[in-house]
Amino acid sequence: MLSLDRQNAQREAYRAMRPAWQPATERFASLVRAHLTPESRILDLGCGRGGLVEQLGHPLVQMVGIDPDWASLREHRLPLPRAAALSEALPLASGRFDLVYASWVLEHVSDPLALLSAIERVLRPGGHFIFITPNKRHPLIALNRLLTRLGRWQTALVDQLYGRAAADTFPAYYRANDPAGLRHLATQCGFGVATLDAIPDPTYLAFNNSLFRAAIWLEEGVLRDRPVHLVGALHKSAGN
Repeated sequence: MLSLDRQNAQREAYRAMRPAWQPATERFASLVRAHLTPESRILDLGCGRGGLVEQLGHPLVQMVGIDPDWASLREHRLPLPRAAALSEALPLASGRFDLVYASWVLEHVSDPLALLSAIERVLRPGGHFIFITPNKRHPLIALNRLLTRLGRWQTALVDQLYGRAAADTFPAYYRANDPAGLRHLATQCGFGVATLDAIPDPTYLAFNNSLFRAAIWLEEGVLRDRPVHLVGALHKSAGN
């Protein structure tokens, strides 16, 4: 089994080989911090049980978490205001937030056009939406899309391979998960694309050293134009 701890250790090994490389999660966190001020009003979209919000040290009174999963909301590790709602609906006031961020959420959204339109609405003029999500053009993500047809068997397989519990595995649609598609959706919803980075990560096959080396060869060779992770920041016009 490739546990998250082991995978992170392999990421550090890869960073030692390629010092210029930054894991997608670090790039995501740095983008959030770059757009954060002490006065920022923040929406954590798909807040789950915690995550980045626990690292920011931002005043909780200026943050809201939203998630469709009741169990995750009940088990949230911080006492920030939070609500259960379908992401596409976003039953929140228009222009309320300076920053909306979403960590591993877009792949689970069935109607990304509706969601991005709602995010654009709840952002103030000049606000940003920052996200991290898989790239469906990567073969591993394409394979996972096929395996979702297996239902609970796919969930069991993910648990066996990566130690991800069923409670943390949700339906995925991958309807906003390639660079061209994201840019098109952003334009449709009135966003500008401030940045959109595609970031490789060879650790998903690092079940042993031989597979890790093979994954590095693949990521830096035939897959170099379709890295596994996407990290981006969308900008709402200051005039809207």
